[in-house]
Amino acid sequence: MKILPNNSSLIYSGRIDVSDPFAIVWTYPGTFVKIKFKGTQLSIHVRNKRNYWNNYLGVVEGDAQTKLLLPEAMIEIPLQTTQDNIHEVTIFKRQDACHELMILGFEINCNTDDECELLEASPLPPRRIEVYGDSVSAGEVSEAIDYVAKADPEHNGEYSNSWYSYAWIAARKLDAQLHDIAQGGVALLDNTGWYHEPDYIGMEHVWNKMRYNPDYGTVKEWDFSKYTPDIVIVAIGQNDSHPDDYMKTDYEGEKAKNWRTHYRQFLAKLRETYPDAWIICCTTLLQHDIGWDMSISQAVQDLGDKKVSHCVFQRNGKATPGHLRIPEAEEMAKELCQHIRALGIEGYEA
Repeated sequence: MKILPNNSSLIYSGRIDVSDPFAIVWTYPGTFVKIKFKGTQLSIHVRNKRNYWNNYLGVVEGDAQTKLLLPEAMIEIPLQTTQDNIHEVTIFKRQDACHELMILGFEINCNTDDECELLEASPLPPRRIEVYGDSVSAGEVSEAIDYVAKADPEHNGEYSNSWYSYAWIAARKLDAQLHDIAQGGVALLDNTGWYHEPDYIGMEHVWNKMRYNPDYGTVKEWDFSKYTPDIVIVAIGQNDSHPDDYMKTDYEGEKAKNWRTHYRQFLAKLRETYPDAWIICCTTLLQHDIGWDMSISQAVQDLGDKKVSHCVFQRNGKATPGHLRIPEAEEMAKELCQHIRALGIEGYEA
């Protein structure tokens, strides 16, 4: 039984490109599709564009999670043994734009054709969160749990998993949808950070796109009417110290002042885009100079918007020289949820 990618019984989540309904493009981490069906086997047809690292697809059914190596054109999805062969499977993008994935369709196999049936997948929760961040928000190297509070091990993408990013953990704790606009190595400004070297691309370029890497083809803007978050989290300010940590060396210098100006302008763009959203600014537990957090606090204060706050974690910028592993992401997500609940946002009190 063949299922087209635009079938209305499928439930998608994430900032995705559906301009071709028969070839749906995933760029951002945490993008997923839920499919519920009766059958004995599920396959997904994909086309993968790889930029770097090995690329993996994530699969969740119940409490079981699996990662599958791309770029096979057709991938068989492992299924649990269930009563009546009824399954609900979440297939998700584990990594950021180190690759771009095209969803071409699905196949359900059964013992007999009469037993195959596509069912309505369970709906998404009504709460909505959007995160603008870097590799920590994307869950990069999160599964390297033997390296808690240590530098990253050598890897080729196998440890990165957006499911275990603080962003998606927090969204699950709050029973909220998530659009995770996160890219490893990204800074606020172009020509800084680590992403897309040597022509570095910053969040000022990425934030309003559904496809932002020119190496994959046409860069496309996002239609903001498709998703309006209640809460926007801005977790930028860690990669901005490369190649020059000017917040550390010259906090009152022109580069530092310019960054704060652009940060305020970025917040103003988000406010214009989402007039009613609560905006939470932060960095992460990954080690960095406190000057970046001071600049964020200063920018938030200068903005003077009562619905814009700065969340500073207990171990902010001090916990680890490497990326956040699952326990550290859990820690950060817990504190972020506490901050959100303390704001008294309607619908998020408990």
